Amino acid sequence: MIVKESEKFIPSNILEGMTSISALLNSPETNDRKIIKILYNEEKIKKHYREFNYLRKMSELHGFPIETVSADIIEQNTIGNTHGGVIAFCTDRTIKNLTEEDINENGFYFMLEGIEDPYNFGYSLRSLYAAGVDGIILSPRNWMGAAGVVARASAGASELFSMYISEPSHAIELFKNKNYKVYCADKPNSVSIYQTEMKKPLLVIVGGEKRGNSKAVLEAADKIIHIDYGRSFPAALSAASASTVIAFEVMRQNL
Repeated sequence: MIVKESEKFIPSNILEGMTSISALLNSPETNDRKIIKILYNEEKIKKHYREFNYLRKMSELHGFPIETVSADIIEQNTIGNTHGGVIAFCTDRTIKNLTEEDINENGFYFMLEGIEDPYNFGYSLRSLYAAGVDGIILSPRNWMGAAGVVARASAGASELFSMYISEPSHAIELFKNKNYKVYCADKPNSVSIYQTEMKKPLLVIVGGEKRGNSKAVLEAADKIIHIDYGRSFPAALSAASASTVIAFEVMRQNL
């Protein structure tokens, strides 16, 4: 397991497990990732025949092959241990540049700035998708290089989300042109999320644990918000934890 964990940053478009693969098969038109082939553990076919039969039907529909292989072959191509004996080799995904036309009239979007760990990124996406976020804005970089790790950590949410690339200052300009409020999660000169109206339309920006938010983002935001703690504690929450708390507070206020 230690050896596998050390490989988590290695670029990979191998989706591991039915949760990730099913998410891709049911992803919206904004996701152009394709399955090249699926490998299935031959020892699991009898026990999971319905699952295998579903994948066989999808292979006929989408035009990718399914190969039955030994468990050793599956293990040689995976990082995690929860793949269930099924993996998919996939193409890259195109993440388009954000435009005003991509922004819903009364939506809720999150911009993740500076998250470097693919697991943390995936955990953030899992919570944000569950909280009803409409789309994710990302700073320019190869966010999806470790697509398999991100998909597994996000329980497939990474393949279901609409995602866009934009420099933070440009994204803020586009959202403000659509009459969105822009809130940035940080500590100095901030107000509690529980004392802030967080109605849609809203863009929330959360930075990574190491670098936080840029000065330009902080200056352009309509409000800087923070999460109250239950005791004195000097450390920041992980980006995944902070995203979760904020997103579900937004959801609560918009019910």
